[in-house]
Amino acid sequence: MTIRLLIADDQEMARRGMRRILESQPGMEVVGEAADGVQALELARELRPDVALVDVRMPRMDGLELTRLLAGPHATHPVRVVVVTTFDLDEYVYPALRNGASGFLLKRCGPVLLVEAVRAAMSGDSLISPSVTVRLLKHVSGRSHDGKPPVDSLTQREAEIAGLVAGGKTNADIAGELFISAGTVKTHIASIQRKLGVRNRVGIAVRAWDMGYATGKLPGRA
Repeated sequence: MTIRLLIADDQEMARRGMRRILESQPGMEVVGEAADGVQALELARELRPDVALVDVRMPRMDGLELTRLLAGPHATHPVRVVVVTTFDLDEYVYPALRNGASGFLLKRCGPVLLVEAVRAAMSGDSLISPSVTVRLLKHVSGRSHDGKPPVDSLTQREAEIAGLVAGGKTNADIAGELFISAGTVKTHIASIQRKLGVRNRVGIAVRAWDMGYATGKLPGRA
């Protein structure tokens, strides 16, 4: 299956570089480019790409608002979004993840991580630049997510898995650590996403830090 991609960046050289990297991969096709957020939103609605690679700083509409409209909980036709930016500032990362981004990469990350982020987004997973992952998740720890509690409370097992996701563990890692099957992990993660009202593993990780599940102190434990 060909992964259809949209690139949104106000710098032509950046768009050209990402297009060259992505189209060199089998099964990837760039179907559109946008120089600002409004144009990107229009193209996304017209072309229905599988994944949008979005810069933060763009004219007319920034990448954070674009991410919310494309991947947020109220998106009519959700598009997987990977934010690709020069800046790893908290005021960019936190809203991007809150707004539904499936990944957050720095432009200096290199072609391998860029391609991996696209494939991770397509598989329902997520990828954040390794240089910022732990620091960013710790920074968002303790911040209010939106003032609203989750619809349902997590079970003990779900809280444990949410904490492991926040620690960057894959399904296989979690299965091995908890002595359960990868399929069971996948089922738990789907339930966690539903209860917390998030779309992907990034959302789980952020909410897990918010609720203290990533610190090792789980509900019912001293």
